[in-house]
Amino acid sequence: MKDSQNKRQGKSKVVKYNKWGYIFLAPFVIVYVTFQLVPLFNTFYNSFFENFRSGLTQIGPNWVGLDNYKSIFSTPELWNYTKNTMIMWILGFVPQIIVSLVLGQWFSDVRLKLKCSGFFKTVIYLPNLIMASAFSMLFFALFSDIGPVNSMLQNMGIEPIRFFSNVWATRGLVGLMNFLMWFGNTTILLMAGIMGIDVSLFEAAEVDGANSWQRFTKITLPLLKPILIYVIITSMIGGIQMFDVPQILTNGTGAPVESAMTLIMYLNKHLYSKNYGMGGALSVFLFVITGVLSLIVYGFMYRDTSGKQKKNKESREIGG
Repeated sequence: MKDSQNKRQGKSKVVKYNKWGYIFLAPFVIVYVTFQLVPLFNTFYNSFFENFRSGLTQIGPNWVGLDNYKSIFSTPELWNYTKNTMIMWILGFVPQIIVSLVLGQWFSDVRLKLKCSGFFKTVIYLPNLIMASAFSMLFFALFSDIGPVNSMLQNMGIEPIRFFSNVWATRGLVGLMNFLMWFGNTTILLMAGIMGIDVSLFEAAEVDGANSWQRFTKITLPLLKPILIYVIITSMIGGIQMFDVPQILTNGTGAPVESAMTLIMYLNKHLYSKNYGMGGALSVFLFVITGVLSLIVYGFMYRDTSGKQKKNKESREIGG
């Protein structure tokens, strides 16, 4: 009898603790359902309707099924803008991940004894605190035809460059801005991952005669893989959602010849013209492509590890 009473009391205490857990989770669940889950399903639902404004006349909503998707996929602009988005993301992300890995390794290596490391960590993170709109206006002023950069080139006897009239110069500026804004945040994340690695692993490798490059490639990078996956996927999502920098830098035109027009800028055109059906279809396309690319990155990063584990298991079974 006492055992059963103790069990009932224990269960009642667990239920009471669970109740408070659900109460604290409730605000997050309510906000998530209201502002994310419901709009997601509403966007998917609207993508099957013809719903736009022509002058002062509202057309729809009329059910059109997959016509919006067919219309989007049949236009070459979608694939051109997808290519533009990925190019500008790669131009910013590749130097970002390289510089962040180098800085993260330097700042976390106690043997280097870097002075004022806290100051430098703060400085490299500061661009992340600047609004993208302000950053874009700064670059627009610096690299305009009559800006300070061209003035310096003229003083050096070099012919001025029309940065915003050149395809790769415009894309390069967008990539440079994304690099400067985000490499500090990436450095902090990677540095936290490196500092979480057991120091004894590096000491054992050093005793075995491994140099700094071998320790970095054989110990640091493999153990940083979860953080790297997170950084790559979040950066890729941010790249696909790239909007404010090229929008302000090119005044919303994606000039020259729409080479800096991104997918979200294309989506903004549909929403600005009140074409909610096409905007919903394009939003669903962005959602799908983001999920597919994330799965590809995740599978590629873990493919080698799972293959090696399988081979090691088979070799142990054979040896056993």
